[in-house]
Amino acid sequence: MQEKNEAAFSRLVQIMDELREQCPWDRKQTIQSLRQMTLEETYELADAITDANWKGIKEELGDLLLHILFYSKIGREQGHFTLDEMIHGICDKLVARHPHIYGDVKVKDDEEVKSNWEKLKLKEGKTSVLSGVPVSLPAMVKAMRLQEKAKQTGFEWENRDQVWEKVEEETAELKEAINSGSADKTEEEFGDLLFSLVNYARFLQLDPENALERTNKKFIHRFTQMEAIALQEGKNLNDMSLEEMDAIWNIIKQQRPK
Repeated sequence: MQEKNEAAFSRLVQIMDELREQCPWDRKQTIQSLRQMTLEETYELADAITDANWKGIKEELGDLLLHILFYSKIGREQGHFTLDEMIHGICDKLVARHPHIYGDVKVKDDEEVKSNWEKLKLKEGKTSVLSGVPVSLPAMVKAMRLQEKAKQTGFEWENRDQVWEKVEEETAELKEAINSGSADKTEEEFGDLLFSLVNYARFLQLDPENALERTNKKFIHRFTQMEAIALQEGKNLNDMSLEEMDAIWNIIKQQRPK
């Protein structure tokens, strides 16, 4: 199996070298031009994961691997780093941050592993446990990562009932802000409520981003079905009452439970 993996990886590296040297489009690319395409590929992988589409996961992982090799190729061309330096870099990091595997440190569970990981990062020069969270992450994903990292310092609720009490508290504060008529305060409290709900999702061991995306997909399916049914009946949604649309919606929910 290892020989097959090495052969496949070497083949892709060779193809990347050939494309960079011979293809006008590939020669033209820079790290800046690749950035948006890499983001798109990452989101396509995320979509495949949400749908548990293993064929899609395999394909999108291949696309991302190609991008990794592309950046490494450009890095070598500009004298910043080579492919093997990049690979050895992550290998060295993994060994250093897993002393319970490559050293004599003892851990009792995965939570202690994560806690040790953050402590080791601080020893490496990080000024805050939160410094590793990318600025450009989507807000909901960022909220979860911030909470997970803060947890490693012990800044964490003891149980999910306490977290739900916080959700209820933030809900009440949002209502007060709405009644105050202050748009700025309402937005602030709405953000606090969302942050608390993300925290509650963590305690339920759920991915709030994935949960919301499942709901998005469910809404898209039901809404487009409603449009199709209305069209079959010779109607347009713009000309229908909310009660008429809701009746069709309920029929769809019964036919295709999500």
